[in-house]
Amino acid sequence: MWNLSVPWWEFVVRGVVVYIFLLIFLRATGKRQTGQYAPFDLVLLLILSNAVQNSMNAGDNSLIGGLISASTLLFCHVVLSHLTFRFRRLERLIDGHARVLVQDGKVDEALMERERISPADLAAALRAGGCLHAHEVARATIEVNGQITVVLRPTQRSLDAT
Repeated sequence: MWNLSVPWWEFVVRGVVVYIFLLIFLRATGKRQTGQYAPFDLVLLLILSNAVQNSMNAGDNSLIGGLISASTLLFCHVVLSHLTFRFRRLERLIDGHARVLVQDGKVDEALMERERISPADLAAALRAGGCLHAHEVARATIEVNGQITVVLRPTQRSLDAT
């Protein structure tokens, strides 16, 4: 329980490598994957966490080894959050930036494909934003967290009232 089978620093190195790998992997999968978990996305994350466990602990099942690995991941997360707060370029590199999905009723099909947003996903986001059709949208943006925000076009009735 208390005896390590590998040196403590190896847990730290392995933890940092796995953290960076997963960060790059999850960033490369697109915004949809991080913002809207479907059941198969959740299953992937659960299996992924189990798959990287052995690469982090080098077969060591000691309590100390697990605590070192967990501390390393938490430390990496805190350091990265401070760095992305301080350096906006790094924040854009890590988080990406918001992209316009629908502008004046016109859907950017190429962006939908790149972000792996299905027509059903877009339709659900539009309904959540209070409309049924893309032509009702002034602008719909996919945010860095994967959420889609919708700004509706002004209606003719509201234009007449002003």
